[in-house]
Amino acid sequence: MSDTMKMKRLAAHPLAGTTMTGAQMIVQVLADEGTTAIFGYSGGAILPTYDAVFLFNQEQAARGGQQMPLIVPANEQGAGFMAAGYARASGRVGVCLVTSGPGATNTVTPVRDSMADSVPMLVICGQVPTSAIGTDAFQEAPVPALMGSIAKHIFLVTDPNQLEATVRTAFEIARTGRPGPVVIDVPKDVQNWSGTFKGEGVLPIPGYRKRLFAVTHAAVEDDEAAEFFDMLREAKRPLIYAGGGVVNSGASGPLTDFAAEFGIPVVTTLMGIGAFDTTHRLSMRMLGMHGAAFANYAVEDCDFLMTIGARFDDRVAGVPAKFARNAKRIAHLDIDRAEINKVKRVQWSHVGQIGDALKTLLAFGRREGFRPDLSAWHAELDELRRTYAMNYDRASEAIQPYYVIEEINRQTRGEAIIATGVGQHQMWAAQYFDFKRPRLWLTSGSMGTMGFGLPAAIGAQIANPGALVIDIDGDASIRMNIGELETVTTYDLPVKVVVLNNYGDGMVKQWQKLFFKGRLSASDKSLYKKDFIKAAQADGFGYAVRLDRKADVPRVVEEFIRHPGPAFLEVIIDRDAGVYPMVGPGQAYDEMITGDFIPSRNAKVEPKTPGPSEMF
Repeated sequence: MSDTMKMKRLAAHPLAGTTMTGAQMIVQVLADEGTTAIFGYSGGAILPTYDAVFLFNQEQAARGGQQMPLIVPANEQGAGFMAAGYARASGRVGVCLVTSGPGATNTVTPVRDSMADSVPMLVICGQVPTSAIGTDAFQEAPVPALMGSIAKHIFLVTDPNQLEATVRTAFEIARTGRPGPVVIDVPKDVQNWSGTFKGEGVLPIPGYRKRLFAVTHAAVEDDEAAEFFDMLREAKRPLIYAGGGVVNSGASGPLTDFAAEFGIPVVTTLMGIGAFDTTHRLSMRMLGMHGAAFANYAVEDCDFLMTIGARFDDRVAGVPAKFARNAKRIAHLDIDRAEINKVKRVQWSHVGQIGDALKTLLAFGRREGFRPDLSAWHAELDELRRTYAMNYDRASEAIQPYYVIEEINRQTRGEAIIATGVGQHQMWAAQYFDFKRPRLWLTSGSMGTMGFGLPAAIGAQIANPGALVIDIDGDASIRMNIGELETVTTYDLPVKVVVLNNYGDGMVKQWQKLFFKGRLSASDKSLYKKDFIKAAQADGFGYAVRLDRKADVPRVVEEFIRHPGPAFLEVIIDRDAGVYPMVGPGQAYDEMITGDFIPSRNAKVEPKTPGPSEMF
């Protein structure tokens, strides 16, 4: 906790001793915790809190204070993803406020998505009155049972005297340690109850705070640092493998300082994109199933792998025994002890704050005068980048999606916030965009939730009003939350929406072509009749353009980006465009399929049918 926060806690709250309803207490704590926007949809069981938001904003407007706008989506799943986008783009806790029953159940997917990607989010659900819980009352759902297994924590508030402390504690749990979503289920009678606002206090959660204290105060001792540098000193080909934990913990700066000081190249996971500037000379970009060929070959060749805020998931270490097969040693830094040795055995580990650990290691290395000569390794990596560079059919008459993204990237220069849906377009965006800093890349990683991109972009734009926010989406993915187009225009947000239209579920089709003998079961479905331009115009987009001529790409992309308000661009792309490289399920990096335009350093690899237990 910062000194400023400590002083705030010690000073009496100006409203302490005031009589408030439970709903007003919820809203006041949201404001005290720095909430600048709320995302949600109203309904009977949450109406008291919605009214309290209205009254709070009315009073703030009269006093010239900071309001908390309430952003209303098309449905609650959109609200959850907006809160997640807000959190991912800002690092603050995103807040979602929904009603009971279907309002709560519609947020199940965003809650699980945020848990899987370690995103700090607070979902406050209305609930039927305490006396009606368990009677199958109108719009009742067993939220604690539903959310308990997918959220970081769930509270059901039955004692109104605990409400204020519960909301404050929920923020604490959501943002600390390994971040995640917290759900509070608040019966309507608890919202309507009146009591004295204390302006302070949290719940006694001694077990959590004890574990948190241990990891936040865990330091890399000198003997541990010496052991680490003994391994690094022996290495000729060290490599950093950085994940989303670097972004979540705000450790991008220490990571960059550490890598630059000792000249250690960096690969990142899908969730770690932006943790290290992709334009930096040491960047080897993304590794994994659809990582760059040169990144995967670097992992194959390294002799010391430093894993920082990553977890050896199946999309990266598909065959753990063969992952980084030439690495004599692996080190692992993470905030979550459960990730150490869970998938891949390591020789050195530290559980604690990643940024602090990297600063300590950097200081130790400087004191020791550690100056490795990695020029031969750097030359090898430069050759890998040149020989196995990302590429595609640049002579094609059809618009290639890679070309569109390259052009957007050329004009935005790695400074735009990019949100995506899930599918081929997601991987193309990860492969071809540059990201100069963290929190510019927003995507559903572990859950792979289609429909994520548009609402996440809305949340990111609310969190960063002056930023250029672009949703790169697919025709099938955007369809799942297409109602949020109207949310963009309702709030006059300058969100830019790109739909790369290949008429169907492109990634599923790619798998079916590779592994199911081309049987396009339910994936080549009929999005042929959807007129996205008319849909965008109907929802109020003043700029809505269909791009179907390759020669027009630079001009139209520039018009699209420079348009001052909401803008929609549909691009008719090559239906056969694929995502390459690709490491198939159950395969190692030496079996990577690189496609027709990226060389492979191994003999031509034929797609292998996945085994019965191998995943999508």
